[in-house]
Amino acid sequence: MNVHNKPNEPVLDSYWMPFTANRQFKAAPRLLASAEGMYYTSADGRRVLDGTAGLWCVNAGHGRRQIASAVERQLMQLDFAPSFQMGHPIAFDFAERLAEIAPGPDGAKLDRVFYTGSGSESVDTALKMAIAYQRAIGQGTRTRLIGRERGYHGVGFGGISVGGILNNRRVFPQLAGSDHLRHTHDLSKNAFVKGQPEHGVELADDLEQLVALHGAETIAACIVEPVAGSTGVLIPPKGYLERLRAICDKHGILLIFDEVITGFGRLGSSFATDYFGVTPDLVTAAKGLTNGAIPMGAVFSSRKVHDALMHGPENAIELFHGYTYSGHPAACAAGIATLDIYRDEGLLTRAADLEDDWQTAMHSLKGLPHVIDIRTIGLIAGIELASRDGAPGARAYAVFVDCFEKGLLIRVTGDIIAFSPPLIAEKQHFEDIVSILGDALKRAA
Repeated sequence: MNVHNKPNEPVLDSYWMPFTANRQFKAAPRLLASAEGMYYTSADGRRVLDGTAGLWCVNAGHGRRQIASAVERQLMQLDFAPSFQMGHPIAFDFAERLAEIAPGPDGAKLDRVFYTGSGSESVDTALKMAIAYQRAIGQGTRTRLIGRERGYHGVGFGGISVGGILNNRRVFPQLAGSDHLRHTHDLSKNAFVKGQPEHGVELADDLEQLVALHGAETIAACIVEPVAGSTGVLIPPKGYLERLRAICDKHGILLIFDEVITGFGRLGSSFATDYFGVTPDLVTAAKGLTNGAIPMGAVFSSRKVHDALMHGPENAIELFHGYTYSGHPAACAAGIATLDIYRDEGLLTRAADLEDDWQTAMHSLKGLPHVIDIRTIGLIAGIELASRDGAPGARAYAVFVDCFEKGLLIRVTGDIIAFSPPLIAEKQHFEDIVSILGDALKRAA
């Protein structure tokens, strides 16, 4: 009997796990039983350093009693209330708090907030808002949506249509009229770069080519991740996002930033919008919104988009869209408590203070077996490994399992290892990550 098949473990048959090789996992499960601060505790009692903030979401670290207490109080006061033609105070209170730190510069913040239940729902909401906006201003022919190769925008039909990760799209039909820019990853020119790569700004001109192909009058919006996370940390070349903004402005196309990963301090500012100094028309958010404690997402809208829909009879619903759990009271309570922690502990900007130590630690892995690239920005890193012949992804998966056995949780996508530790991390945690991962890379075949 190995450590992952102890007596009294839960029966695993009924749970159909997401984004998991179910048969492989259930043959040797990796179970997390509790968490506090920077660490999980596995079901067999081992401490596991969280190198990924859960799934890019536990920015303030695990086990925050302030959040748990706020959720408990809210559930006892008001467990649920409908948001269709009804309201409850905490949803409005949370929106006002979010508006204070909303993406964008003072005077042009995206301070109109629409609640969803997840990042996937936020993306589909933003895409629908973009099409509704174009119709509201008399541009009803604009229904085409532009994404990017290797982009990840959740798993709704809208999200997989503008997304560009093959396995997310392979089995499922996509929305008609979606198209894609090329991705920005260029190992030949930009390997082992700290921060934004020097090469690749011209790739933004793909949008001009799609305008020429389809006609600007057919394109509603272009959506990109400022930093592409789930595909393996692809950082935008210098000037790339600025050029996308300029092209969108030129042709009347809305620009959407998917900040489900980069929102709430991951780059050392509230949002990547502010880090890069490029303001889109819509921003999607989730994950760090509630520190992962309660599922929730949001879309931040510019006044331009919001106000364009606030016309017609006052008794008319302006946007026929929403979810049963939009603005759920317990999620709003978790969100307000999370914002309090971010504010009181300076976590929205802490990654800027940690960035140099983080980059130094991550780039110290250069030269280890199989490492062909390391890229870092804020408190994110992507470490790309050479693939085994005929077995793409197998090497990184083996490293993932090895690291877990030795007390470190990493995330892998293909043969890329991604890191996004909680923003409460200290330099010693970086050193532990490098030590455990470095040893695993040396053992990897």
